[in-house]
Amino acid sequence: MVEADEKNVQAWIKGALLIFSSLLTSFVFAIDNPDSPDFIGEFEVREQVFLKAINNPHNGSKDYLTAYDDYLKFLDDELNRAYYLVKSRLPIKRQQELKSSQRSWIKFRDEEFKLITNTWVRRDFGSSAGISRGSYRSTIVRNRVLQLLSYVKSY
Repeated sequence: MVEADEKNVQAWIKGALLIFSSLLTSFVFAIDNPDSPDFIGEFEVREQVFLKAINNPHNGSKDYLTAYDDYLKFLDDELNRAYYLVKSRLPIKRQQELKSSQRSWIKFRDEEFKLITNTWVRRDFGSSAGISRGSYRSTIVRNRVLQLLSYVKSY
């Protein structure tokens, strides 16, 4: 009978220690500097005007194409902004790594854009082909912008 109580106490202590250590670890990961700028949030605010133009229910095919072209230009500017922001926070050696990574990403983007262009063609997808191309292209660039802005948050 005493052995059963000891096993229960030991199990309870182990469980309590496990819970305590997991809570302690999660507090460490939750620490964030409240005074640091929210670059991702600011980006998302800036992009709203472009997303509204894309999602306008009165758009015709040409309106969608124009809205996506404008959005891609905006994203390209944001991509450059995010790249230089990350670069400015890195030591020289890490800047070279970023530069190499960005060059590789640009090659990937260009190849992906070719695939998108050759896949979503008007012959197979009608007037929605241009909309699909705009959506897929902008998603690729937007994801890279967010990735770079996430790096900024780490430095």
